[in-house]
Amino acid sequence: MPLTDLALDELTRYRPESLPPPDFDAFWDHTLAQARAYGGAVRADRVTESHLLRTIEVDDVRFPGWQGEPVAAWLLRPRDAEGPLPVVVTYIGYTGGRGLPTDHLLWSAAGYAQLVVDSRGQGHDTPDHDPGGGTQWAKGFLTRGIDSPEHYYYRRLITDCVRAVDAVGELPGLDPARVILAGGSQGGGLALAVAGLARDRAAAVLPDVPFLCHFRRAAECSGEGPYQELAEYLRWHSRHNVEPAFTTLSYFDGVHFAQRATAPALFSVGLMDPVCPPSTVYAAFNHYAGADRGMTVWPFADHGGGYGSNPAVQLAWLRERGLVPPR
Repeated sequence: MPLTDLALDELTRYRPESLPPPDFDAFWDHTLAQARAYGGAVRADRVTESHLLRTIEVDDVRFPGWQGEPVAAWLLRPRDAEGPLPVVVTYIGYTGGRGLPTDHLLWSAAGYAQLVVDSRGQGHDTPDHDPGGGTQWAKGFLTRGIDSPEHYYYRRLITDCVRAVDAVGELPGLDPARVILAGGSQGGGLALAVAGLARDRAAAVLPDVPFLCHFRRAAECSGEGPYQELAEYLRWHSRHNVEPAFTTLSYFDGVHFAQRATAPALFSVGLMDPVCPPSTVYAAFNHYAGADRGMTVWPFADHGGGYGSNPAVQLAWLRERGLVPPR
């Protein structure tokens, strides 16, 4: 996999002009206030025994998301841990869902609680009820409802992700003052979005090879993956829909969320990533508003970034900031 983007010294300086829509904050304030107005209870059912786990407790969680619709999540904790525990709220990559609890044992093995959030319409446990009227493109999620910010798919998904942080305060044994937002690819982009929208409640952010950043460059430069859906849509709708599409996307761009996020953040990037070009990751990183920000660079990595080597870097980084579970 060759280097196809800017050189590393150019990437570290890459900070393109990026102006959010004038009503960006009002749009999201209204969206989240509307979602919270629906109310709804958080439910957690203990399901440890059905997964034959001895050292980890597992709860099957439902919390209210977009329009109060129930969103599925797993809550994993070390068995017999003395709380309240710092909690890693984990968002999932493109076309994936929460999967099984046994897919997510690392953070609880390190002593943390982990809330693994299903992705509506992508996972199997949280359906996406399109409110209607939005454009439906033939494949994928990136262009679903792209005709307007109100109809766009990621308005619903990002709202779910913020509401997951709201739910932390209603789940037993968790410390709402130590919420760590994490995810890779789409999950990394969602973690950035929540960091910008719930910045008063994020203690740290761990966006790995984040998707959903700097959409125009991504559509122009990516060689593989979901951004190709956007390029294909624009290819067939280029006469009238290019600028309206990018106007919609500007309400969901990780660069604009990064401009509002202040929690300590550790990004990661693969310099041979054909899915999320490194320049799109650095665009968000170099606009990130928080002073405590770092980038883990994997020079010969593709979209997998650091793979199994990355968690040790993250755990050490969190320890340096005192975000560790009690012994």
